[in-house]
Amino acid sequence: MILRRNLKWSLILFYTWKGLLYYLVLAIMVYWIHHQGINLAIPFYAITAFGTALAIFLGFKNNSAYDRWWEARRLWGTLVNYSRAWTRQVITFLNDPDATSPEEIIAFKEKLLHRHIAYVNALRVFLRRKYKYNETGQEELFQVENEYHDAEPFLQPSEYIIFSKKNNPPNFLLELQAEDLRYAFSQGWLSDYRLVKLEETLVEFNNVQGGCERIKNTPLPRHYSFFSRVFVVLHATMLPFAFVDEMGMIMIPISVLISFIFHSLDLIGERSEDPFENRLEDVPLTSLCRTIETNVKEQWGDENLPPAPKNNGGIIF
Repeated sequence: MILRRNLKWSLILFYTWKGLLYYLVLAIMVYWIHHQGINLAIPFYAITAFGTALAIFLGFKNNSAYDRWWEARRLWGTLVNYSRAWTRQVITFLNDPDATSPEEIIAFKEKLLHRHIAYVNALRVFLRRKYKYNETGQEELFQVENEYHDAEPFLQPSEYIIFSKKNNPPNFLLELQAEDLRYAFSQGWLSDYRLVKLEETLVEFNNVQGGCERIKNTPLPRHYSFFSRVFVVLHATMLPFAFVDEMGMIMIPISVLISFIFHSLDLIGERSEDPFENRLEDVPLTSLCRTIETNVKEQWGDENLPPAPKNNGGIIF
């Protein structure tokens, strides 16, 4: 996620230079051919109507894309809140009425909490998997590592071996949590009411994961993305022809500037519609995982807190 209020031009040009080059070369060619005596001018009102319709279309697409991004961020905010609730419930609900095995209960609580840290890291990796239908061919300026081994320190070796082979590793960890809750209930460490409350929290984790998977597996309808790109290119191609007769050489920077605005609007929507692609505009899952790990360990009394997320020039992942 980008935190800087002012974007660096080097960052902007990295993602827009191909389009800008096309707009510039096209404007120069139209100007040169027009001043060779070949009339290339088209009515100005045609491009005005086209630009108005395009602006409305891009506004609708970008609003839909932002809704997807914001829903993803809300889901992970819910995960942060329920992670705190899970930690509090594990610490306060589990107890041995006979106090015959306090060390076992402490180890058991720690296993549940560590496994939850593994779960949120596994969910991050699971959501950032690359799908062919989301590939754009655009090289990324910033990316972070996305591997399941981040969950390994928080799982028992036997669990991690099975976990790494699962088709849905985060869901597998929730199943282990439920099995351990059943074991705690059989040992008398949980009452039936407390078991139900803990199970309800696990269900909330399922709901968050399901909501994130829905966003990941259901892209924005492709006709919006496809036609927005087509219309932006058509608009940019027509601009020099509309300006060349009235503006002369000044139409070159003017048409490039206007084309750049529409190109940027289209790019904003395209890169916001899929918030789990491990790109610099995405929901900062790595940072949120660190937040959850810090909260869980702090509530548990573990002083071995993770380092703060790195701020790469105003960008966090």
